[in-house]
Amino acid sequence: MFKTLEANGQMTQKDIIRETILPSRTVRYALSRLKEEKILLERFYFPDSRQSLYEIKGQVSNALTA
Repeated sequence: MFKTLEANGQMTQKDIIRETILPSRTVRYALSRLKEEKILLERFYFPDSRQSLYEIKGQVSNALTA
């Protein structure tokens, strides 16, 4: 899942599930672990406020400097 986020950039939980073909429970657990380790950044997803956008922290700084 980390590699999927790294390759695709910002994704919602549904996008991650669709892309990785992992069960939703597994994705939720992995997202929570990555957030605990401060590897993942969670952002508000404006088109659908029920979801969040997730991205790897290192990619955020790269995107802002580019």
